[in-house]
Amino acid sequence: MYTEQGVSVTTHWWRHAAIYQIYVRSFADGDGDGTGDLAGVRSRLPYLRELGVDALWFNPWYTSPMADGGYDVADYRDIDPLFGTLAEAERLITEAHEHELRVLIDLVPNHCSDQHVWFRDALAAGPGSPERDRFWFVPGRGADGELPPNDWTSYFGGSAWTRITEADGTAGPWYLHMFAPEQPDLNWEHPEVRAEFEDVLRFWLDRGVDGFRIDVAHGLAKKPGLPDVGPDPDVTDLPYQDCDAVHDIYRSWRKILDTYDGERTFVGEVWLPTPEQSARYLRPDELHSAFNFDFLCCAWDADALRRVVEETFAGHAPVGAPPTWVLSNHDTIRHVTRYGREDTSFDMGDKRLLDPSDPVLGRRRARAAALLTLSLPGGVYVYQGDELGLPEVQDLPDALIQDPTFVRSGGTDRGRDGCRVPLPWSGSGASLGFSPETATASPWLPQPASWSGLSVAAQEGDPDSFLSLYRTALALRRERLAGLPESLTWVEAGPGTVCFDRDGGFRCLLNASDSAVPLPEGAAVLLASGPLTDGSLPPDTAVWLTL
Repeated sequence: MYTEQGVSVTTHWWRHAAIYQIYVRSFADGDGDGTGDLAGVRSRLPYLRELGVDALWFNPWYTSPMADGGYDVADYRDIDPLFGTLAEAERLITEAHEHELRVLIDLVPNHCSDQHVWFRDALAAGPGSPERDRFWFVPGRGADGELPPNDWTSYFGGSAWTRITEADGTAGPWYLHMFAPEQPDLNWEHPEVRAEFEDVLRFWLDRGVDGFRIDVAHGLAKKPGLPDVGPDPDVTDLPYQDCDAVHDIYRSWRKILDTYDGERTFVGEVWLPTPEQSARYLRPDELHSAFNFDFLCCAWDADALRRVVEETFAGHAPVGAPPTWVLSNHDTIRHVTRYGREDTSFDMGDKRLLDPSDPVLGRRRARAAALLTLSLPGGVYVYQGDELGLPEVQDLPDALIQDPTFVRSGGTDRGRDGCRVPLPWSGSGASLGFSPETATASPWLPQPASWSGLSVAAQEGDPDSFLSLYRTALALRRERLAGLPESLTWVEAGPGTVCFDRDGGFRCLLNASDSAVPLPEGAAVLLASGPLTDGSLPPDTAVWLTL
């Protein structure tokens, strides 16, 4: 169906693809209502093709009340009117393929919206009804059932349980929601749940999507009896994640996917404490790949970066799966901001959203990290705005924050909206080109005025810009690295460096130390993340070489 843009490839496309993540609400607004939509995406397909990525991953575009930015799905077979129509999504898939861009869409199987017809039917049907068996409705503890069924806490803060009131006004059972109360967890022990999602897979595969990113892939199955976590839990054996039954689900899904041509693929959002646990999801009859969160969370430290790369390869080797590399996404602090902090690591449990950051240092390190990431064997994900060097927006007014974690945490966690601010396409106008010039609605989140200098238009003609760096690096990656063996050879280049060779005389050298390091004699520079001086590589800079 596709060419690989002039490159002879001997491996499956998904093993080496550069995939661009589109948070539709913030990518481009085509109709002028201040919210990104499919019309906006379609208008920017030439930009994405020119950027040099191989595929697009769309965050949820389904019908949703937007209690959690679309991850509360009310209808898995239709498009939310905010974004467009199902017919428009079908046109987008076709047009993306015409631009030789594959399309992956988000699938949210752990939970749905409380506005989904199944949950509405469950509430209306009453106690003991079969409709409630599709969810986790459980009697409470205590004399009158006034206490939650167990001690599980929501990922968004507070209890993972909400008690319902029956139609007659009496207090009813509790239902499980590992995220917001508007996101009831589905009961994957129920055959109707399994059948429903197998049908949803076929629905979108029949419309030409090339794969799925699976939200909370480790969380679908729960331990029988829903036992307490307890005061001192073993993080490798929690009752609401990584339960053995989840693997049978993915084996059944893989059988469906493999009946379609065009090498369709699964990538899992798998946040687990050990590489061994994550690797089980990547066995040959389950998921094709998973996000590498250890790499994303890693501090700007040469030894730590090398250790994560080594552990990634060691964890993937037994199952033969390709590694993936990612620096930012819609749930995390943008890495330009992280790399400018004193503590450059990332932790979902303590994002330190208001920590000060040096923007100059952060941008320099982010440029170097881009070259490191794009040179590693395996697949790579680029979150929209990474290619522009966008920072986290840390000063959104409280009244405009929409992330449910902000409310659930009592304001102590400002949430993820700071990495979801609409993109700047031009250097002027009320929305910096995010919306049409004639639009009167403001973007759903405000853009900093300083982003005019980071817009696509401002960077387009600058050979030293972030955008030029990404375009050049992605083109060189496709030309020199796509299809090479998924291996590397470490090279000792001095303290504070990460250096490795790949086949064809390619070398990546990153300097994360406090002093310059010499470049190897006789090497030719393919691309550098910053200026080189006197045959040496300055601190917080990376370079691609041919030997």
